Amino acid sequence: MAEIKDPENTIIMETTKGKVVIALKPDVAPGHVARVKELTREGAYDGVVFHRVIEDFMAQTGDVQYGKQGGASFNPARAGMGGSDKPDLKAEFSATPHVRGTCSMARSQNPNSANSQFFICFTDAPWLNKQYSVWGEVVEGMEIIDQIKRGEPVRDPDSIVSMKVAADA
Repeated sequence: MAEIKDPENTIIMETTKGKVVIALKPDVAPGHVARVKELTREGAYDGVVFHRVIEDFMAQTGDVQYGKQGGASFNPARAGMGGSDKPDLKAEFSATPHVRGTCSMARSQNPNSANSQFFICFTDAPWLNKQYSVWGEVVEGMEIIDQIKRGEPVRDPDSIVSMKVAADA
């Protein structure tokens, strides 16, 4: 396992394909990092499916409303349309590039609409730079992310089994 230098700003995400370690970037997007940690600590991401996974682009997950298997509102047909019960976040766009392993918040056309959904880039995606809020990067387990089942929507999707802040693990 990768050495965890800052456990309070590291996420351990266990997926149906294996373990992924994400280093958070509180210096780049403090509000988004705080939200991801808050939802992680509440267990909100546990059981959430990867609902939109596009080859040579990214894997999207984090719909804690409609994408959480076993949740009261789980609806595979609506996964990707929901968020959390928390208010949307103000954009924290930065010069941090969208490259392989980047973790960034999904949003609607409104720049200030990110809530709980996020994506992980399979490849460099420079057209997203300064358009989406980068909050982390995969430091271990990109080979696991590469195995996530593709689709829009994904049939029988992979999911986040559990997500923990390393300081709490």
